[in-house]
Amino acid sequence: MAARTSPTERQKRLGAELRRMRTSADVPAELAAELLGVDRGKISNIEAGSRPISPDRLRTLADNCGCSDGRYIDALVEMAQPRSRGWWEKYRGTLPQGLFDIAELEAHALSMRAAYAMHMPGLLQTTDHALALFRVVIPKLPEREIALRLAHRMERQAVLDGDVAPPYTAIVHEAALRMQFGGRSVARAQLLNLIEKSEQPSVRLLVIPFVAGAFPGAGQTVLYADGPAPQLDTVQIDNSHGPVFVHTEPQLAKYQAHLDWMERIALSPRDSRDFIHAIAQQL
Repeated sequence: MAARTSPTERQKRLGAELRRMRTSADVPAELAAELLGVDRGKISNIEAGSRPISPDRLRTLADNCGCSDGRYIDALVEMAQPRSRGWWEKYRGTLPQGLFDIAELEAHALSMRAAYAMHMPGLLQTTDHALALFRVVIPKLPEREIALRLAHRMERQAVLDGDVAPPYTAIVHEAALRMQFGGRSVARAQLLNLIEKSEQPSVRLLVIPFVAGAFPGAGQTVLYADGPAPQLDTVQIDNSHGPVFVHTEPQLAKYQAHLDWMERIALSPRDSRDFIHAIAQQL
């Protein structure tokens, strides 16, 4: 199988998990190469996500590393299957790689929980609100890229539609609700859209009011995506230079605790809708 020149975050994650499995079992790369019938260099490439691994070889590696977690191994095998072409692939070559990685993460998540201090959830934005955000990017984006980013963002939202939509909890701070991106009318329409979207079966919207006080990670936008096995959970953090993906056990535990804390101090879903409606009426 040919090497990849630009592996996706999902492919890199698979490689990282295989490396973690091998090193945890103290299996040298040379021995792994011998077990799989490949040269030493291909092991490095597999673990970097730049070369695929067949399901049979993956199971051979897991067996020789003493990994007996069937759920975890099956999930890795699923990740190793040849990729079906996701809807986001049509934007490849025209938009940053990180946007595809976010869409792919959302598409494969069993459930999601996210927190927003200054921004609206991307999966719950109106087109006008998203357009206002894209128009203040530095350096300024060309009109064609703005249009492509807008189309990509709107297509991402389909993940919450239908009977098989993953459960999605969005925790939004009052500060984000009061930001008037695009002006008063755009902001009001965005708030009403939040209320409407929160009534979807898959969506749970929670608001943290100013009076709730301090909480950890207050300045971050965080998405916690549950994988098919607990070891495959992923946290995606927004950054000015693009998305950051983390998945070590301490990092996962840290962001789980952050989100748990935020849920404890947030209003209930019903009170959150009432709170948003009251702000919308002021605009």
